[in-house]
Amino acid sequence: MATNPCWQAIPTKLSVEQFEQFVWPHLGRGRRGPPPTLPLHKMFNYVLKALYMGCQWKMLPIENNAKGLPEINYTRVYRIMRRWQADGSIDRGFSGSVHQSHEDELLDLSVIHGDSTTTAAKKGGDNLGYSGHKHLKGDKVVAFCERGCNIIAPLARACKVQPSVWMACMTVAKTARRFSTAG
Repeated sequence: MATNPCWQAIPTKLSVEQFEQFVWPHLGRGRRGPPPTLPLHKMFNYVLKALYMGCQWKMLPIENNAKGLPEINYTRVYRIMRRWQADGSIDRGFSGSVHQSHEDELLDLSVIHGDSTTTAAKKGGDNLGYSGHKHLKGDKVVAFCERGCNIIAPLARACKVQPSVWMACMTVAKTARRFSTAG
């Protein structure tokens, strides 16, 4: 049976060297309080694992420490992910990775195409009775990709408001401006 090439795999665990090279420069770090009990590299790997698995946060498989207890509570992993999301660390990391790919000449911008999908979210799931109404709650996601299918600019909007091409182009232009000012 053929195995998947490494370029098709979704990263779910980064080594310390990869984390320090690609993620660490873009992360916001707390200025107050005690230092975290786990290295940020392990916290980031837990976030990647949760996003890859698509499971509930409380079902996230967390390793045990020397005492046989979970090394961290799932709520701490969720909180740090939300903090990185709120302070723009995730956006900076994405832009930084696209910028690095551009500098390494790994992007082929001769063709740019948009790919969209709708992510549906049910409230209550199967325990709700059928009411005859079909309400879709979730996000409409448009990703602009280059010829090699690498995402260069994501755009998410609520389902009831279709994303306009103008807004998507503004997102691509914003990313392009970052490249021109950084280079």
